[in-house]
Amino acid sequence: MGSCRLFSFYDSELLSDIGTVGAFAPATLAGIVMGMRTPLYQVHVDAGAKIVDFGGWDMPLHYGSQIDEHHAVRQSAGIFDVSHMTVVDILGTEAKAYLQHLLANDVAKLKKPGKGLYSCMLNEQGGVIDDLIVYRRSDENYRVVVNAATRDADIAWMAEVVKGFSANIVPAKDYAMLAVQGPQAIALAGSVIPASLRADAAVLEPFQAAEADGVFVARTGYTGEDGWELVIPADLAVAWWNEFIAAGIRPCGLGARDTLRLEAAMNLYGQDMNASVSPLVSGLGWTVAWAPADRNFVGRAALEAEREAGIGEKFVGLILRGRGIMRHDQRVTTPAGDGAITSGGFSPSMERSIALARVPVGAGADCKVEIRGKHIDASIVQTPFVRNGKIQIII
Repeated sequence: MGSCRLFSFYDSELLSDIGTVGAFAPATLAGIVMGMRTPLYQVHVDAGAKIVDFGGWDMPLHYGSQIDEHHAVRQSAGIFDVSHMTVVDILGTEAKAYLQHLLANDVAKLKKPGKGLYSCMLNEQGGVIDDLIVYRRSDENYRVVVNAATRDADIAWMAEVVKGFSANIVPAKDYAMLAVQGPQAIALAGSVIPASLRADAAVLEPFQAAEADGVFVARTGYTGEDGWELVIPADLAVAWWNEFIAAGIRPCGLGARDTLRLEAAMNLYGQDMNASVSPLVSGLGWTVAWAPADRNFVGRAALEAEREAGIGEKFVGLILRGRGIMRHDQRVTTPAGDGAITSGGFSPSMERSIALARVPVGAGADCKVEIRGKHIDASIVQTPFVRNGKIQIII
């Protein structure tokens, strides 16, 4: 099958063949209660975006071609409306101690204001309630950004764990969140942000943030490319979005966001990890800070028991050698036993199907994936597949 024909097939079968199977659904018809909407909803509609339901939010899937949007981020710059994400500020004299107990990674690593840290928030069984980024703003002020679909459960759990700590959980209000991503993103976006913030934002290192005049800018993203994620007042959202577009940054939807993060081997909550699966078998063991040994974070005892018993699975990348599209929950067969795909789809950069999967630790380089009753050859590979615009794996 030629690449042009495959692109056409992929677009037409998007809702079933995209990596996040079942995550996107057509927006509700008129006359029925609609989902939550970001401050940019009408802008997306006016731009001709295909609107779908995503975790209860009416969000743009694409603006005509998610393949073109994907390539724009890999080659130049794209902008995503991620205002459905949840921003929570943790305030108080024991904010640090609370977060050290709440999170598997250790916020003590954040020595200076503006530094950020990726972490999992676990339950007592070691399962992942959510993955998030936490930023230190001051000794008594931290900012946490969590996933949209898990907002209510996250805040409820945070409120439960905070009991006994002198800290307050304050969800942010009246904000929008934008992600500008791609090799040209910072150069093109720099003129839009306030002059008071421009110089500091331009020299941020990865997982660092700066803020001024109510604008919070972090050098983070979910695409495997350079760029910023910005938290801004909601009343600025439309004007800023339009200015970013005028600067040459392409609007992009959730479809491209998913294929980009899959190529970069970035986990998706609810598929690659969830409340019944630990970070140790989700490729996130590196986010668990075991030292100091007396830091009693939630889920530590369960993770230590799992580690002591021996980890039976490993988190890997797959590249399909035959025809087909790998999808979430398909069976992976290896000489060491069976595994399962956690995220799968078509890679626009590589023009073939790729996936993330959990397989037995003894699995070698070769496996088969069961697709519609057929067992298709695939290769087990190191990830990421694509990073900073370059394909990392050659098969």
